Amino acid sequence: QVQLVESGGGLVQAGGSLRLSCAASGILFSRNGANWYRQAPGKQRELVAAITGGGTTNYPDSVEGRFTISGDNVANTVYLQLHSLKPEDTAVYYCQTSQDWKTYWGQGTQVTVSL
Repeated sequence: QVQLVESGGGLVQAGGSLRLSCAASGILFSRNGANWYRQAPGKQRELVAAITGGGTTNYPDSVEGRFTISGDNVANTVYLQLHSLKPEDTAVYYCQTSQDWKTYWGQGTQVTVSL
């Protein structure tokens, strides 16, 4: 059974930093890669970072240079480091991966950025 568990969210002031974690069981990030998405109230879920099994990363322009995705293959955990946070980064952040045409999501972790 595949399970993704996110942690690390919280309340931070604008300009601050957070590190989100996504621990996986039943699936290997080193083989399948992972993505981080976020969803703000009233908005569609959007991709904010991606990492392949080989470690190649990709980001949309909105977070490029501020967010960093990385993985620990031993711990089977993917991280999302958030820097220079803005109020518009406030959202629930989700970890996602896929295998054999199935997609798996974590439960999400709330990030709130105050002025």
